[in-house]
Amino acid sequence: MWRCAVAGSPITHSLSPLIHTTAYRVLGIADAWDYGRHELDAAALPGFVAECGPEWVGLSCTAPLKSAVLALGVPSSRAALLNAGNTLIFARDGRPARVENTDVTGLLGALARAGVTQAERAVVVGNGATARSALAALAELGVTRVQVLARSQANAHASLGDLAGQLGIAVEHGPWGTTEAGEPADLALSTVSAPLPTAAAEALVARVPVCFDATYNHYPTVLDRAARAAGIVQLSGIDLLVGQALDQIRLFTGRDCPAEPLLEAAYAALP
Repeated sequence: MWRCAVAGSPITHSLSPLIHTTAYRVLGIADAWDYGRHELDAAALPGFVAECGPEWVGLSCTAPLKSAVLALGVPSSRAALLNAGNTLIFARDGRPARVENTDVTGLLGALARAGVTQAERAVVVGNGATARSALAALAELGVTRVQVLARSQANAHASLGDLAGQLGIAVEHGPWGTTEAGEPADLALSTVSAPLPTAAAEALVARVPVCFDATYNHYPTVLDRAARAAGIVQLSGIDLLVGQALDQIRLFTGRDCPAEPLLEAAYAALP
């Protein structure tokens, strides 16, 4: 039995086991593959990985492990650029362990399924690891201008400033939760788990034809509902979760899985 799992803290809420095991059933490999979950913080991660036997193939890493996992394998150029990984592929057949970041491809894949393949200007809410992945994805869409809405301009600059420069993106800053009308943009992408005030969410969706809330803890979020009410393209954290999992499934099993049955299973599992 080949083994994979998701690790992080907290982890009991994770839908990753459901998504990956659904994929195994769709691919007809459920008898040979197992996917679990493990509550781990950054200090416990190296010891856990060291104890994994030869049956282990991969580990999905969520918060707070996205930086810590980089030390456990050879980071891809994308993971190194973003200083964040979410996928550990164990050493096998003489190849070293590798670390990848599939959040970027997950964002791009979800947007592509919604018909969004290019853009010029975007709004990003937040300045954490997911915001860094969002910048990389936006750069691949052709975005050259991003307004970052964050609680601290200094923290946003420290987290995103150098990366934006490397990606060729000009960044301007605005306050998190603003209700002021801003310039129109091609899409808005929120990476924060804290819910936006209703008025701020409505002001944000009024600026864009596409809205992507990358979190799913409280689906549908205030932003999800505002986008739906405005009649614009609405993507949620489930779309990202499934999108990044599709790449992990390919990296772990060597097989491509369709997105639709995974999206259906994940949405059906929400309260």
